[in-house]
Amino acid sequence: MELTKDLSRFKDELEVMKAICKDFWSAVFKKQVDNLRTNHQGVYVLQDNKFRFLASISNSRQYLELAPKYLVFTCGLLRGALASLGLTCIVTAEVTTMPACKFQVHLQRA
Repeated sequence: MELTKDLSRFKDELEVMKAICKDFWSAVFKKQVDNLRTNHQGVYVLQDNKFRFLASISNSRQYLELAPKYLVFTCGLLRGALASLGLTCIVTAEVTTMPACKFQVHLQRA
């Protein structure tokens, strides 16, 4: 990941996730993640309250059920970025009210 070339090594997965929420998200979406939560057992939830890909369709509730299709690309982006940093994971997304969304990252332990 080009963003991390000038940073020192991350000491743990939480530091990696913080970098994703701050640096990676800012580079891709021009803003930081609004909230990061973890259960300290390999599950992280990234919340974006005004997700850019949903902003243009968020005026109507009729698109709520279609919204997850707009998040598939971002799930892949997250998974790829984390893989390049040495973390294997499964990423899923959920939308309850637009344009807010949550991405769940489940790290796979070896």
